[in-house]
Amino acid sequence: MIEFKDIATVSGKGGLFKVVNPTRTGVILESLDNKKKKLVVNGHTKVSILAEISVYTTDEDGVVPLEEVFQKIHAEFDGDTGLSSASDPDELRAFLKFILPAFDQDRVYVSDIKKMVSWYGILVREAPELLTAQVGEKAEESE
Repeated sequence: MIEFKDIATVSGKGGLFKVVNPTRTGVILESLDNKKKKLVVNGHTKVSILAEISVYTTDEDGVVPLEEVFQKIHAEFDGDTGLSSASDPDELRAFLKFILPAFDQDRVYVSDIKKMVSWYGILVREAPELLTAQVGEKAEESE
């Protein structure tokens, strides 16, 4: 089963990618869409794994993992945020404030929120089991 640690974003490329295999000089990725286009990136290309991305907050922890943010979005909106990357900046900020009241408004930019909304939409379409399985597992752990 696919996990957050298996999904990456590539600087300069839109969308999300599944990590297929490491190579001697980089990594092989596959687009997380219907095309399943393969992409080989070298060590000079900035690749970020979703499991390693966090959102800045003003609370004592200082950050919240992106995985938790997506779980909160999914629990609240169940796949339809009603937003897109073209949404009004104030609407995007209000959305994140609703999901994560302690997000650091000075360090989390509108462009970051647009990426989160876009990535969440891709995950809902292409890997919904990731969001529902994670939410279910967390609920079981807390019981």
